Order: sequence, then structure tokens, then C-alpha cells
Amino acid sequence: MSTAETSPATRAKKRYAIVGAGGRSYFFYSAIATTYNTTSCIVGLCDTNQTRLNYANTNLEKLGHPQVPTFLAADFDSMIATTKPDEVIITTIDRTHHLYILRALQLGCNVITEKPMTIDAPRCAAILSAAASHPNNTIRVSFNYRYAPHNTKIFSLLRSNAIGTVTSIHFEWLLNTSHGADYFRRWHRDKRNSGGLLVHKSTHHFDLVNFWLQSRPLSVYAQGDLKFYGRENAEKRGVTEFYTRSHGSEVAKADPFSLDLESVDTLKALYLDAEHEDAYIRDQSVFSDGISIEDTMNVLVRYRNGVVMTYSLTAYAPWEGFRVNFNGTGGRIEMEVVENSYVNSGGDQSLEGSLERSSIWLRRLFEKPVEVEIEEAEGAHGGGDGVLLRDLFGEKGEGEGEDEYRRRASEVDGAVSILTGIAANKSMEKGEVVWVDDVLRVPE
Repeated sequence: MSTAETSPATRAKKRYAIVGAGGRSYFFYSAIATTYNTTSCIVGLCDTNQTRLNYANTNLEKLGHPQVPTFLAADFDSMIATTKPDEVIITTIDRTHHLYILRALQLGCNVITEKPMTIDAPRCAAILSAAASHPNNTIRVSFNYRYAPHNTKIFSLLRSNAIGTVTSIHFEWLLNTSHGADYFRRWHRDKRNSGGLLVHKSTHHFDLVNFWLQSRPLSVYAQGDLKFYGRENAEKRGVTEFYTRSHGSEVAKADPFSLDLESVDTLKALYLDAEHEDAYIRDQSVFSDGISIEDTMNVLVRYRNGVVMTYSLTAYAPWEGFRVNFNGTGGRIEMEVVENSYVNSGGDQSLEGSLERSSIWLRRLFEKPVEVEIEEAEGAHGGGDGVLLRDLFGEKGEGEGEDEYRRRASEVDGAVSILTGIAANKSMEKGEVVWVDDVLRVPE
């Protein structure tokens, strides 16, 4: 633990501790240290790796925020007792989210957690039970895509009955060979860590549908395979040279899928320089053995309100983005979003999911199609990140007022979003339709 002291000036501000000092943590602590530094402050950092903690503290100082005490994961309780945060921000690997959510609530803190809230039904049930036992504390799930102007526009159109009653949805999400491949280099490639992409990534998409429809999934049928990544698939395509990780490999230099950690300062500092502590390898070959997640997934979901969705996720596409089409009794809405390519490097994340272009077309029955105007947005996740941060950390009246679009996501929203993916995983295992309430019944 470091011996940095909390200054008297920070005691009047809302106090945040962060557990998980990897790539995603910068999104939160940089915003608090800069845009929201008059009302908020970081009081403690916790991680499994001291090198990453030291790097985060260095970043805080560069951002104009004083360095803060650091704690290894085993000392999480000590961090809470010592620094007395109001809220704990959780950006650890997915399988450990529940551990810190549960303990933070028990110790009297509010929680902000990265998606997915957790990865399976037992962990989810434990979180819901803890939330019910601590009604004075809140859990927020940081679903930034809800806040993107184009997604908010879809919510408004559907709420205004622009196409009558929605009957079906076709939703296709494409991860390209930069962003998509990155899930197969790091801890996400092990399903025990992430729940697979239908939980880790698709929770964003399933949450959007829940949000748009203001409904919940009823039943799920899914199929999925590893068709592109992994050694066996590469061998089928005639590849004969392989490597385990990019660093130090001559073979990797000729592979467009390799990741050079030394070429990006933040990747080197967060991972290459830190791996001596925890043996975490950030630059594994996407064509090596040991991958247990799917890269090609198709899901059929029926919702409680009768809407049926066909969903597709491909993790090796030539472009990044999505298409979603809504059919209704009065017409059709078509949205296409093309996003810029991105690899999480643990620094400025303004490019992650930033827009190259987006369009929404409203096609009412017996009328000419109309292109719907979308508010201009800059920044990551379609412009949603900045709006989310304002909602999380903004001053009262700015970020804590009424949310007319119902974008704030609670533990119930977090649970309902991941249950589609959890049910899909069970469906793939069993080869049959899975009823979501049989997986876990979530309170209204």
C-alpha cells in the first residue's frame, strides 16, 4: 500500500475508489481528474498488480490529480476502511465483478460497475440478493451505448409509435479484424473469465433492445461456433507457422493479427512491464490453442411483449458497426452505424466505437421514406461516453436530474441484459430453447 495522503480539499468532494487498474479504468479516473474535478475525486486504487497501480497513479498526477493510496486485491477491505469512498468503480475482469460488488455493498458503498455486471446466473443471483439486502446503496451499470444520440433517437421513435406496434427486430453486429480480434488475444478468450462474447460484448446489444422495447427476454435459442480464430481453423486455411505470443516472435512480425506491445506506450506500461507480477499475457496469438469462446453467433429471442429478434454477432468482419431493423404494424425503422476501428490500449479511449457514419430511415406504410435527423456526436461509443460520464459524475441538476430517456441502468437492468447471453450459452450447450425465467427469475 502506498502512503499517499488524502488532502483536506478532497473531503468535500464525492469520493471514488477504483478496483481494476487495467485499460478501462482510465475512462473513469481521467474524467474525474479533469472534467469533474470540482465535485469528485479519486481516493484509492486497487488491483492485483502493483505496476499497473503505479502507472495509474502516474497518469492521475499528469492529469492534475494528486496521487492516491494503492492497494493490492487482497487489501480491498483495507482500502475501503482507510479511504472511505462514497462509491466504488469496478473495472476488473468480468468473473470478479460480483466479488467487489458484494463486498462494496456490505461495506456501505454505492457501486458503478463496467458491463457485463457478471457472467453467470449464480453470481447474478448473489448480486440481486445483496442489492435487496442493502436498499440504501445503489448499483449502476455503465451502459454507455444507451447514451449515444442515435440509440436515444431510436428510443424516442419507438416511444412515439412511429411504426405502430413493433413486431420483430433484426440486429446484426460486426466486430472487425482489429477490435474483434482483440478479444481473442487477452483474458476474454477464456469463457470462464468472460462468459463468451454473448455475455461480455452482446450484453451491450441485448441491453439496447431491452431499453428500446422497455421489455425483457422470455425465451432464447442460439447457435455458435469458433469458425475463424484458433489454431485448428488457421490450419484448415493452410497456415503452417504459429507462435504463442507476439512479443519476441519473428513469426508474429508477418502476421497482421499480431499486437506489438512495445509500439504503444500505454500497452507496454500496463501489460508488458507488469507481466512479471501476475503472468498475464496481453498479446497472445489469435490463432493459438486455448480459445474457448465463439466468434460466430446467431440468436433468436422472444420478448415478453411478443416481439421476436434475430441477432447475429461476427468477430472477424471487414468493417466495424451494426445494422438494426425494426418492423412494426405501421412501418419500419432501419439504422446503420459504422464505427472506427479500435484496440483498447488503456489510454485515450475517444476512438473506441466512435462514429464514421450513422443513418436512420423511417419507412412508414404507404409513405415515402424519411431520413431521420440525428444529433451530432463526438467521442467513444457513438458519442455516448461523454453523456454517460455527465450522468454519473455531473453536478446535481446536470447529471442527477430526471432522465427522460430512462437510460440509467440498475442491477435489474444489468441482470436482464446478461440473462439473454447466459441463456444463449445454455441453449448452445443443450441444443434447445431456453426459458429465461428458468435460468434466473429477476424481480420487476
